[in-house]
Amino acid sequence: MLEALIPNVKTEDMIEATNETLYMTSVSVIGTFILGLLLGLLLYLSGPGGLWENKLLNWITASVVNVFRAIPFIILILLLFPFTDFLMGTIRGPGAALPALIIGGAPFYARLVEIALKEVDKGVIEAAKAMGAKYRTIIFKVLLPESMPALVSGITVTAIALISYTAVAGVIGAGGLGDFAYFYGFQRRDFDVVAVCTILIVIIVFIFQFIGDFVSRKLDKR
Repeated sequence: MLEALIPNVKTEDMIEATNETLYMTSVSVIGTFILGLLLGLLLYLSGPGGLWENKLLNWITASVVNVFRAIPFIILILLLFPFTDFLMGTIRGPGAALPALIIGGAPFYARLVEIALKEVDKGVIEAAKAMGAKYRTIIFKVLLPESMPALVSGITVTAIALISYTAVAGVIGAGGLGDFAYFYGFQRRDFDVVAVCTILIVIIVFIFQFIGDFVSRKLDKR
């Protein structure tokens, strides 16, 4: 019965494509979390009233974030071809998609980090200062722990965006479910392949959303 509904779907190929999508998403989420957290901290700390208030540093960081957020992902991939080829030695395959995914996702997450940090109670920060806490202590013992539930929610939203980015990257040969749906489904008019790829992507999104919501609830002490 199932074979009659999806006659063109090969289980082995679909598993491989799913694994490629999971690989691209997982690695890019880690890279995006690290780079986005650093950019978000810079935005917050160098902003008005921040611990490292510096107009020039804030302007430079904000400009970098805004520029890369403004570039459509498909164009960003094309712009990064020389950098990707230099870094990865190829412009095709799941590994080659990672630089564009991380550089595309980090600025988006950086703004979410900045928002999360701004929601931390100023009184807690002032109390830490009054007790003579160093900036490093305030950042790692106050700011990050207090904002962690929001940071996890932010990376969850970003992860879902990255899943859609992997599908776009697949159209230019990055592999994964997007690649499989386009080249082996759409171009061959095998729309059962497109449908199965879509369902699998939706399932992956639900999994990441569930994990993110679960972790965020566990970290929220309110």
